[in-house]
Amino acid sequence: MNSKVEFFEKNKKKTNKWVKLICGASNEDINAIEDLCAIYSAAGVDYIDIAAEQSIAQAARNGIKWSEEFFGTSPGLMISICDGKDIHFRKAKFDPIKCPTNCPRPCENICPTFAIDNYGVTESKCYGCGRCIKSCPLNLISEYDFNLSKDELPTSLQIIKPDAVEIHTEINRIDPFIEVVRILKNSNTKLKTISVSCGLNQSPKSQKSPNDLLKALWERYEILSELNLPIIWQLDGRPMSGDLGPTTGRDTVKLFERIGSHLPPGLIQLAGGTNGKTHELLKVNNFPDGIGFGSSARKIMQPFIEYANKNNKKLYEYPERMALAIKEAQKLLKPWKIS
Repeated sequence: MNSKVEFFEKNKKKTNKWVKLICGASNEDINAIEDLCAIYSAAGVDYIDIAAEQSIAQAARNGIKWSEEFFGTSPGLMISICDGKDIHFRKAKFDPIKCPTNCPRPCENICPTFAIDNYGVTESKCYGCGRCIKSCPLNLISEYDFNLSKDELPTSLQIIKPDAVEIHTEINRIDPFIEVVRILKNSNTKLKTISVSCGLNQSPKSQKSPNDLLKALWERYEILSELNLPIIWQLDGRPMSGDLGPTTGRDTVKLFERIGSHLPPGLIQLAGGTNGKTHELLKVNNFPDGIGFGSSARKIMQPFIEYANKNNKKLYEYPERMALAIKEAQKLLKPWKIS
């Protein structure tokens, strides 16, 4: 049995379905990340996806270490990188002086990480979901790129030593993808798997079909074959579009049902609009190999995390609250953890 087959069989037997916590490719909230990683590691996720930054990786590992010590669970650590401009690698900003005093502040109410207050956007807490941008009645909120350059990637790989890498790409962006794969190969980083996230219609100026996406993923499969690593195909039906409403995962599910059986070899993971209701949109006899939870996973935990942060402590320093948080996380994971 080759290494790829062993990898897939091991993970299917272990949990039946693959579950990943997506902390956010531009999320710098170190305290929240440590708590999130501790909670969801204890709940049983398989991988945790973070920004490619050393301090963030250390915070994630601190949370994972806590879980391993008390629960014996230790998910792999994945870093997100991209081969060009990508909406997953952005943050929001606005000048609070321009806000009218009578504004109902829908931006503050809709932010899942409590990153917005009277002083604007707290950069470290913002992970670029875009909800506030769409909510502002005066269009005062804009976005800016927050990304790791290709020149920094080799050093980040050597320092962080991740278990896995997720490459965010776009359908027509093939040459930059080849360059990123070349960097990964030359870095000699010992990865256990590699993930590819490619959204459908990330840019409103360039609408693509599911068949366009399918062709792009097969092209990337050929490029990745030289790495000889197991691959996870992350289908992003609604990239960074908001995933708190019950039916926001519908586009992702439709995309999976359209092209899932035609994808290159590897695990199939849903993302983009996924939440605790996504499994209800799937046919019982046609589930993907796994799912990634981002905003929905954070939104559930944010009140717990904020309570601890206000007291300058980690959530796991409050055992009773931590136990409640883990139970809530397990509810989110339960439909995907049926053996």
